[in-house]
Amino acid sequence: MVELSGPAWSAVAIGLMALVTYLCRIGGILLMSRVSVTPRIARALRALPGCIVAATILPVALASGLAASLALAAAVAVMAIVRHELAALAAGLGTVALARAVGL
Repeated sequence: MVELSGPAWSAVAIGLMALVTYLCRIGGILLMSRVSVTPRIARALRALPGCIVAATILPVALASGLAASLALAAAVAVMAIVRHELAALAAGLGTVALARAVGL
C-alpha cells in the first residue's frame, strides 16, 4: 500500500484543492450564464457576501466570549457609520484589546 505522506503528497493535495476550487468557480459562472437575473435574484446576489460573512464570523464571536462579541458589534457599528473597512477593523481590534485588558 502507498503511504500518503511527504512533500509529494502535499503537492498532490494542494493541486486537487486548486482544481476543485477552479471547478466550483467555473461551475458558478456556467450556472449563472443560464439564469436570467431578475431584480429579486439581483438583490439576493448583492446580499450574499454579507450573509456569508455573518455565517462565518458570528459563531466564532459567540464562542469566543464577551470580548469578541463586543468587538464584532463595534466593527459592525463603525462599518455602518463610516463605510470604511480599515476603520471597522481598527474599531474591532481596539475593542477586543480593551475588553481583554480589563478582564472580559
